Amino acid sequence: MLNRVVTVAALAVGGMMLSKKFKNKASGMDSGIIEAIEVNVPVRTAYNQWTQFEDFPQFMASVKEIRQLDDKHLHWKANVAGEDKEWDVEITEQIPDERIAWRSTSGVPNGGVVTFHKIADNVTRVVLQMDYQPEGALEKIGDALGAVRLEARGNLQKFKDMLEARGKETGGWRGSISQH
Repeated sequence: MLNRVVTVAALAVGGMMLSKKFKNKASGMDSGIIEAIEVNVPVRTAYNQWTQFEDFPQFMASVKEIRQLDDKHLHWKANVAGEDKEWDVEITEQIPDERIAWRSTSGVPNGGVVTFHKIADNVTRVVLQMDYQPEGALEKIGDALGAVRLEARGNLQKFKDMLEARGKETGGWRGSISQH
């Protein structure tokens, strides 16, 4: 009996959350997440590794491939809510050891910034902030249930694990890109 009550309560809360999310979508609000993790490497190491965009499939579960077209442009292939999708991204700002910002220019609507904060000589806080627009019912349901947040959290943990195990970056791009 208690299990039934708990299940009904959980479904009611879930329904209220879904209802709230869909109302926000109807008003045209984008979805967004902010996730952070502390990585036990210097800022320079964390930043340099993050600039190795073509390595993202090693720690991002749904990303199949990223091709770097030039210093400012990337082409992504990923599986989003069970569907293969492709899109192009423009890096709008890049400041070594501080931040990388981007926005999509085609396909999956998204944009964001990742920042790097020195906590100690060998500890860096990596903060990912991303805005996106779920497309279709399945993506909207997944978003309402927190799937994007959970995946981002898992990806950051894999980035941490990979980089700490290796102890050094696989490369680094130290150029700057600024918004005009």
